[in-house]
Amino acid sequence: MIMPPIGTPFALSLAQTPAAGGTSSLTPFLLQFVLIIAIIYFIMIRPQQKQRQKHEAALKALKRGDEVVTTGGIVGEVIHIKESPKDAAGKGLDDRVTIKSGESRLVIERGRIARISATGNATTTSSTAPTTE
Repeated sequence: MIMPPIGTPFALSLAQTPAAGGTSSLTPFLLQFVLIIAIIYFIMIRPQQKQRQKHEAALKALKRGDEVVTTGGIVGEVIHIKESPKDAAGKGLDDRVTIKSGESRLVIERGRIARISATGNATTTSSTAPTTE
């Protein structure tokens, strides 16, 4: 009795492909792959894009008197905004912003502002508003 080589059953299984539906075994795998990519997009990528767009819109609406927190953790009030010339690739995040923190004045890039914590004009108008009695 002659024993076939070890790789023969594997080769025979590869040789036995369905005659009409050869690609049907690949379809469930592709559907699962597309479903996983869609889940990753809607759970991770899309919310992050919306959050980034909201942050950029808030930075573009930055004005004098706003209280900001930088990425380094410095809290200060916006004193002056010097806008750079608009280039084709410029989004306005390279503008220079002067903030006052304590007794110091710092010049930072607009894109390095992590959070706008409070609008200074809204708080000053509410606290200095005359009361009628």
